[in-house]
Amino acid sequence: MKATNNIISGKRSLEKFLKRNSMILVALFLIILALSIFTTTFLTTDNILSVTRQISVDSVLAFGMALVLIIGCIDLSVGSVLALSGCVCVTLIEGGMPTEAAVIITLVFGAACGGINGLLATFTTIPSFIITLATQQCFRGAAYLMTNGKSIMCYDEKFSAIGTGYIGPIPILAIVIVICLVLLSMLLNRTKFGRGMYAIGGNKSAAVYAGIKVKFITTMVFVFTGVMSAIAGIMLASRVYSAQPTSGAGYEGNAIAAAVLGGVSFIGGLGTAGGVMIGVLILGFMNNGLNMLHVTSYWQIIVKGLLILLAVYLDTLKSNKRLHIRKRG
Repeated sequence: MKATNNIISGKRSLEKFLKRNSMILVALFLIILALSIFTTTFLTTDNILSVTRQISVDSVLAFGMALVLIIGCIDLSVGSVLALSGCVCVTLIEGGMPTEAAVIITLVFGAACGGINGLLATFTTIPSFIITLATQQCFRGAAYLMTNGKSIMCYDEKFSAIGTGYIGPIPILAIVIVICLVLLSMLLNRTKFGRGMYAIGGNKSAAVYAGIKVKFITTMVFVFTGVMSAIAGIMLASRVYSAQPTSGAGYEGNAIAAAVLGGVSFIGGLGTAGGVMIGVLILGFMNNGLNMLHVTSYWQIIVKGLLILLAVYLDTLKSNKRLHIRKRG
């Protein structure tokens, strides 16, 4: 009986997910179809694996960005935390620390960076946009100070294996993406904490009256985002065999674009991990396809900006419709 109920529940969840993300799934299918027609190498195994590695960092950052967007906040410092975390990890390893210990310390460091943002967002009246805009500069400056503005090469084989290694035919980076996707889905759908996040994003005042620990959840969401940024920093540094203080510049735009394209509402209260993954795939396949079609990077930047504008516009329409339904109810 319990197994039957789980199957029914799973089918309902799948139907709900497909209905909610029907538009972006159609967009993803059309992109894949068009690129398959206009290029000869798009659907090859080598290219798909290459795209997987390319979107790995954006995926993890987008997951972190989705968390803060769901509670109605934003984090513009994710790219800077990425750079600083990569510098911390490589510095520790090159200083003689075991790779495993360096990675753990870097994750704790990322959590601390997120905690700073979270505490400021929780215990002050400053908007998260302004807070993270300021800490973005602070964290980036710290990365420059740590490295004296230079790249730090890393020759540790264990560390480089994170970004370039495989387990069987599957890149380790792809496995990291799947793990983050599963954990984020469980957090949002299977925990009281996740339900609290949606409540805060939907109506913060009502969440307070409902007894939800708004301050705790808000702070911890920023901590989780900091950890995600640190993971992304480790992934990128291991992939390019070095830590660079310039890493991650502008990556917050990619994260926001992927999250909003994936159905995360800019005003909070809506969003799924699976939707974010679809948004990442849309951007990743689009960039890959435009490169294959020899479209210059300048046009790619313009296209990405237009996509963000379109996604936010559609989100605004959905939000206005939702508010209208609430008022009528």
